Amino acid sequence: MAKEMKLSRRDRVAIWWRSTFIQGSWNYERMQNGGWAFSMIPAIRRLYKTKEDRAAALQRHLEFFNTHPYVASPIIGVTLALEEERANGAPVDNKAIQGVKVGMMGPLAGIGDPVFWFTVKPILGALAASLALTGNILGPILYFVLWNIIRMGFMWYTQELGYKAGSKITEDLSGGLLRDITKGASILGMFILGALVNRWVAVSFTPTVSRVELDEGAYIDWENLPAGSEGIRTALEQQAAGRSLSEYNVTTLQDNLDSLIPGLAGLLITLLSMWLLRKKVSPIIMILGLFALGILFHAINLM
Repeated sequence: MAKEMKLSRRDRVAIWWRSTFIQGSWNYERMQNGGWAFSMIPAIRRLYKTKEDRAAALQRHLEFFNTHPYVASPIIGVTLALEEERANGAPVDNKAIQGVKVGMMGPLAGIGDPVFWFTVKPILGALAASLALTGNILGPILYFVLWNIIRMGFMWYTQELGYKAGSKITEDLSGGLLRDITKGASILGMFILGALVNRWVAVSFTPTVSRVELDEGAYIDWENLPAGSEGIRTALEQQAAGRSLSEYNVTTLQDNLDSLIPGLAGLLITLLSMWLLRKKVSPIIMILGLFALGILFHAINLM
């Protein structure tokens, strides 16, 4: 009977340390895939013995991956458990592993920024700055030490949490639990993607549809404003009262589109990009193509 393949604590510590460099090979085509694959190397060496199996595992983990660098740890933990079960003969295929990764990275990415960049870091920075302003050398030292203790402790704990949770997931492979989790994670990932489209994809068509001259008193009369700060204060008061900044009410093509379906153009571009990806078009080609189209449309005053 073949010996069961198991990741040791030393292996998991090595993976945890490597995961701190997950953005060391960031690229615009597959984002953090290089850092992710680098983190998984100790597990691949432990679980797979032949050159062919190791190459296949490494290629499997060079697929697209992108999330907040610190919340990647629980995803790494779950993936380690899945790879461990696969190495021991469980029916865990490439699609299942990639599906869990993609499904988890979207929701967790939305957690990382508020927790680390907008909460922990400002609090530690304020504490360190207050000490530094008094000339206390402990300010920067305290910031460096506490920040690294918090982030690295969080990464280790959540990696172990994901590893243990992943082992429980793989216990019911025959009952289709992994398939259901993969499907649910994919649905959740698509939901998060849809919510982010309106926030991150901005398209504005500039052609003027109508230009209506306003009545006197409906706009700010810039020529007759008082001089200096008094004029600025008056202009701000008039704007707050609802006066227009110019004597014309201009309606653009984008205004009309927004009145029908806000964010429609961004959604269409996103769907087009997804369709091109399914057609195996390189993301680099798509990025360069959108960049060139943006310059062209701006040059002809379409955008």
